[in-house]
Amino acid sequence: MAQSSYGRPSDPMSDLKEKATDQFGKAADQAERMANRVAEQGRDAGDRMQEVAGNFKGALDKSVSEQPMATLAIAALLGFVLGALWKS
Repeated sequence: MAQSSYGRPSDPMSDLKEKATDQFGKAADQAERMANRVAEQGRDAGDRMQEVAGNFKGALDKSVSEQPMATLAIAALLGFVLGALWKS
């Protein structure tokens, strides 16, 4: 019979249990790394969305102050298109 690293005879079930535990530990580590990576990408996407929203708000404010009627017409057209898409 083979000997374990502790000098005792190795038990096939114990060896299998140890290997399974190691594999589950490695899988858990990989899952944690993946979750951290996804969370980081989510934070980056959120930051970019805030930047885009800020840029859009600035452009909209400028458009409203410089061309209020054109801005109103575009908003009405956009509302119409979104309403038509919503119903379909």
